[in-house]
Amino acid sequence: MSDGGDFEEVVMTSQEIDALINGTGDVKNEKGESLVLKQTAVQQESTALPVPEATSEMLKVGDGVEKQVLRAGTGDSPKKHATCFVHYRGWIKATGDKFYDTWEEGQAAEVVIGHEQQGLKGLGLALTSMQAGEKSLVHVAWQQGYGKEGCFSFPTVPPKADLLYEVELKGFEPANEGRPRSEMTVEERIAAADRRRVDGNDLFKGGQTEEALKQYEMGLTFMGDDFMFQLEGRYREDADAVRIPCLLNIAACMLRLKRYNEAIANCNAVLADDQKNVKALFRRARAKVALGQSEDAINDFKRALKLAPGDKEIARELRIAVENEKAVSEKQKKMYKEMFKPQPEEERGSWIQRILRWLILMVKKLWPFRRRISVGGKKIL
Repeated sequence: MSDGGDFEEVVMTSQEIDALINGTGDVKNEKGESLVLKQTAVQQESTALPVPEATSEMLKVGDGVEKQVLRAGTGDSPKKHATCFVHYRGWIKATGDKFYDTWEEGQAAEVVIGHEQQGLKGLGLALTSMQAGEKSLVHVAWQQGYGKEGCFSFPTVPPKADLLYEVELKGFEPANEGRPRSEMTVEERIAAADRRRVDGNDLFKGGQTEEALKQYEMGLTFMGDDFMFQLEGRYREDADAVRIPCLLNIAACMLRLKRYNEAIANCNAVLADDQKNVKALFRRARAKVALGQSEDAINDFKRALKLAPGDKEIARELRIAVENEKAVSEKQKKMYKEMFKPQPEEERGSWIQRILRWLILMVKKLWPFRRRISVGGKKIL
């Protein structure tokens, strides 16, 4: 029986269940397909993801660690004992298998330079060369990774495995500045995030978009998914009162920086919790317009205007989007009409004659050549 999800009915005998538990059996669906093999294939497919390509110069950071900058950052670089807030995903270089991804976890990792967890020494070294906001492709030799033994718990990394990381440094706090997140109370974390939000607003108003973005993203580091999951009632409301504006303001920064896909991602994060958030719908629509996704953008503008019928800016953007979509549609219709309209007899005849003349000319040129290569029954060329 299916409840509408992606489930398959499996009927097993008691002997089959015992065999599966003992590792000697399999599970099959009604079609006789092995579900164990299918699941294994899905797992392998999910880990063997394509590694991002980089064309920038390879820079040596230290012994066994090199990087290629994908997007430049600004400001200073973290020094020893600084607490860095990073998103990263890592691959086994030889196979392309992904072994860890903080983006999937939903919150940035904390890496303390000089006090890295097992396997992250090379990553920590790379961070000392990065600036806040920078995204780089980091190449780590096995000696600076999980070493000769590898790791057989989590994440699973084979022995002597060279690693490849896609790393984004969200921000950092210098040594002895601030307290670890784990030691802060709920009220302290919310207050710290709100200070970052306010600082970001001042920077944004002053036109310092990238600096504002750093503040908003650092604000979010105080409110990761694990932290938010534990909150309820007033604490959840207080946290969302800071978290949602940070996400919306990040989207506004991304629009200014023309990083439209990232703007959409942050709006989606807001809409996942609040489907009627007008600002999220409006900013997502603007990003979609910039990406040429006119139909989706118009739908978002309409939803936003329905929720805020008196908003003149939304109405204006919707009107512009509709007019642009109409102009594009008319242009396409005209182009297709020109492509497929019947040709006059005179033009069609002259076109066919030109093709025939060209073919005859080519045959005349090639015929002596064909005779030359077969003289005496020997292949000359």
